[in-house]
Amino acid sequence: MLRPTVIAIPFFALMIAAEAWWHLRKNDGEYKDRKDTWGNIFMGFMSVVFGALFGLGTGLLYLYFYEIAPFKFPAEAWYTWALLFFADDFLYYVFHRVSHESRLFWNFHVVHHSSEEYNLSVAVRQSWFSGILHWIFYAPLMLIGFAPWMFATMHGFNLIYQFWIHTKVIYKFPAWFEYIFNTPSHHRVHHGVNEMYLDKNYAGVLIIWDRMFGSFIEETETPRYGIIKPIKSYNPRWIHTHGLFEMWAKCVSEKAL
Repeated sequence: MLRPTVIAIPFFALMIAAEAWWHLRKNDGEYKDRKDTWGNIFMGFMSVVFGALFGLGTGLLYLYFYEIAPFKFPAEAWYTWALLFFADDFLYYVFHRVSHESRLFWNFHVVHHSSEEYNLSVAVRQSWFSGILHWIFYAPLMLIGFAPWMFATMHGFNLIYQFWIHTKVIYKFPAWFEYIFNTPSHHRVHHGVNEMYLDKNYAGVLIIWDRMFGSFIEETETPRYGIIKPIKSYNPRWIHTHGLFEMWAKCVSEKAL
């Protein structure tokens, strides 16, 4: 089964092109760093390739967990999909928060945050190797009886939703929408390196998780994007490995002390 995110690739490409045209027409500085943009697209393409490879292994694991589940949710029941939506979105919040608060997980997630731009091409700038660990967070869904294909469908649409919020084109939505859902404004905060914005707004679709668990903050000042210690490189290999080298160097230096 093709993942929804793979099926959506033509849509992603069209939206990136449209946004780039809009910004270049306005001459506002966005998309001027073409090395960054093309690097994002290349890393997105490779993340699909590696995702397919890792997906073979995680898919088999998910099938095994589903087979041993004592209960199976019926795919034809509306409540199954409603429960799965909330469960998947909550687990994404947990996974995303851990990806920022754990140095090991951050070494994978930093790829997405290392761009100093903020546009739709950044949405596809993803780690090639995050599939090694992310399955740990979602395996419980199969163990409690959600079929792997149902999870893949729901999670895919969750990720598709997150694509369009990587933009400066939209400022804010009506207050009720901003209160419930993740929006471009909330996610700009998440990508900001302003001190007040660090480690905030981890939501996938629903921003209510951040409101509930104390990680929410409104966008009140213009975010500066990137990571605290910029990598200053367009090399995809270095972008993917610099965090591991830094972690290793830190471990060695602490041992020496």
